[in-house]
Amino acid sequence: MEKGYKFRIYPTKSQEVLLRKTFGCVRYVYNSYLAKRQELYRTSGQTMGYKECSKDLTQLKQELVWLKEPDSIALQSALEHLQHAYDCYFDARERGDKNWGLPSFKSKKDRQSYKTKSVNGNIKLLGNKIRLPKLGEVDCRISKEVKGRLLSATLSQAPSGKYYISLCCTGVAAQPLPKTGSAIALDLGLKEFAICSNGERYPNHRFYKNHEKKLAKLQRRHSRKQSGSRNKDKARRKVALLHEYIANCRMDYLHKLSTSLIREHDVIGIEGLRVKSMVKDRRLAKSIHDAGWGEFARMLQYKGDRYGKSVVRTDPFFASTQLCSTPGCSYKNAETKDLGVRTWTCPECGAQHDRDENAAVNTLYEGLRLLSLASSE
Repeated sequence: MEKGYKFRIYPTKSQEVLLRKTFGCVRYVYNSYLAKRQELYRTSGQTMGYKECSKDLTQLKQELVWLKEPDSIALQSALEHLQHAYDCYFDARERGDKNWGLPSFKSKKDRQSYKTKSVNGNIKLLGNKIRLPKLGEVDCRISKEVKGRLLSATLSQAPSGKYYISLCCTGVAAQPLPKTGSAIALDLGLKEFAICSNGERYPNHRFYKNHEKKLAKLQRRHSRKQSGSRNKDKARRKVALLHEYIANCRMDYLHKLSTSLIREHDVIGIEGLRVKSMVKDRRLAKSIHDAGWGEFARMLQYKGDRYGKSVVRTDPFFASTQLCSTPGCSYKNAETKDLGVRTWTCPECGAQHDRDENAAVNTLYEGLRLLSLASSE
């Protein structure tokens, strides 16, 4: 099993200069060969594969000597990423997915990063330092034990100016958690982040909304500074730091909640929300993005796979809010399509339902049904 580790690094001034040069060279190689492939296709209807681009890059290094200064594996990785982007586009087109477009050019304003691979021990952890190709030993805040065989390292710079390294390791043994015999389902919402089938409720902290006024104030200060000045850059960094703080708070909450649920329950049912379609509603888009439903579902899925727990997603069109959750009653109340209906009484069995708790219970029943079908196949 593969596992990733992300740590913050503290390069020296000279190492920081080389990092920025490497970011620029990787971006140049990616954009150059993207332009070459586009031009070749326009003129002859043909294209260049990864091998052709790699051979041409060797010749390009002879012409542009400054391309020899950064890590050579990082430049090769840029070509691999370009080929992967094309492969993903053609695979999506075969599936009929129109949401995946052709590769686009990279900009200085995009996230700056490059990937290097572990070859003959060129990447090695040395206490509180990590040895990297060309950079040498870099100070690193290693917060947990790195297990497995190191495959690659991705170095990146956040908009706030901080540098990070992501290590990809393989051969990490799975560590299943003890079984609890418990099953639960979640109904995700905006007023409350999650309502469980057992009645538990988890609050929605609205991290972005709580800092929105401060963010707007910093953005106004940034817009008033003279373009190209040092004060402009300082103001930009303050905005980036606040954005990073908000994102870190959200990720911390989602990680802690998802880990807690995985530890306490063997089966977790979750509704299959179509977030991309839901954010088209302008009234709710900001709140939905602030909640982080998609990221939370992704965390539950990979943690369930890692620790031997079952995470089941129901069909997006499953009417969890409309069905009566009383055992033996299958009444469907179409009035609950209105989001304003928070409680309702079943006209057949007389049971009173809270909208969200009823949806969570129905999601649990549907999740257990899907799980039993999958196990019987």
